Amino acid sequence: MTTTQIAARQPYLPTAPYRGTRDFLPDEMSVREQVFGTLHRCLEQFGYQRYDGPLLEAAEVYEAKSGQEIAGQELYSLVDRGGRRLAIRPEMTPSAARMIAGHASELQFPVRWYCNVNCHRYERPQRGRTREHWQVNVDIFGSDSPHCEVEIFEVVHAMLASLGASRDDYRVRVNDRTLLDSLLADVIGVHADKVRPVFSILDRWAKYPRADLLAAAVEIGLSDRQFGRLEDALAAGDGVLSMLPAEVVERSAVASLLAGPDRDLVTFNPVIVRGLAYYTSTVFEVYDTDPANPRALFGGGRYDDLTSLFSAQRIPGIGFAMGDVTLMDFLGTHALLPSPEASSQVVVLPLDAGLQASARAIAGRLRAAGYRTTVPLEPRKLGSELKRAAQSGAAVAVIIGSQERERAELTVRDLRRNAQFTVAEDDAGAAVARILSA
Repeated sequence: MTTTQIAARQPYLPTAPYRGTRDFLPDEMSVREQVFGTLHRCLEQFGYQRYDGPLLEAAEVYEAKSGQEIAGQELYSLVDRGGRRLAIRPEMTPSAARMIAGHASELQFPVRWYCNVNCHRYERPQRGRTREHWQVNVDIFGSDSPHCEVEIFEVVHAMLASLGASRDDYRVRVNDRTLLDSLLADVIGVHADKVRPVFSILDRWAKYPRADLLAAAVEIGLSDRQFGRLEDALAAGDGVLSMLPAEVVERSAVASLLAGPDRDLVTFNPVIVRGLAYYTSTVFEVYDTDPANPRALFGGGRYDDLTSLFSAQRIPGIGFAMGDVTLMDFLGTHALLPSPEASSQVVVLPLDAGLQASARAIAGRLRAAGYRTTVPLEPRKLGSELKRAAQSGAAVAVIIGSQERERAELTVRDLRRNAQFTVAEDDAGAAVARILSA
């Protein structure tokens, strides 16, 4: 049976990736790596160290700490041949907590860590949400100091500024769950067993009509009067702090930040709660201010008992995760995406087959000097090669001819300005540098 006959009988597999996942072709990969590289450099300037961890974790890690939405609905789970229940990581923070707890005796706290990892959640794909994404996680472990909050917010602003964003392009909206607990219990009169269900209502506060929010409140047992008091309190903004017991406000890092010289780092918003179950006090979201993309971009908060799943030692933490899907939407909305880098800056073109070895040697020297350089793999006419080089984004062509080779010379062509000149072979690197810097 011929290959053609086999192909006719065997249907081809689909070329599209699994729903909710993405292929990254070279241009897209170039943009992504430029963005991530900028963020990595920014974080390392603050002293954050990069780490990594396994894609698979025990399913119990997420079931215990990530909350019902992730653990019950979005977790990709499996059972291995040894009967162990595993999950493909939906987020990195529990893994980081496990690593911190496991190596606590070796670490000098506080530690500043960051990573850039692939995560998977079974979600309904839509704008801003996929079933797999890359995210930059930034964490401080081992300190209760309110200076941690200040630094985390400074880092957020620095990362976005490094990508070209101004503070008018976004807002950092912050809240404190301990303040919110006190508001609900001491001001609104919500019973302790209803606090977490009210959090779920607050998480939808800006997205749903009042009638729907009221219906949800009534369903969990709040009275119309309580709902009205809640509306008034949330509308008070920073003024809500004056409604709370002084001892609660004094313990809050957020309240301290709002009263101090770093007040302009954040905007207080009492409806920010964040969905993850492990947040204990500070919570925040970074929100796009452009009407074309009105959504939360990423967020985080403080988790002071996350390592308790793995160790009796208390190791507080605070951090955030910046996902690539919403980040790229933000950069695209504000025209901040970088252009893809060309695969080559320089092409070295031998005019006949006998000069191929010389072309490879010259290309090797240019690569050693730091220039992305290619040599054609198949023979073509010079005009065709120059056209292909220009279309690929290369800026320089180094042309090797037999007569020039005998004189140890080369022709260097500036593909952007359509100009060329002859140089000594040893001066090729300097000539390329002049063209690329012009």
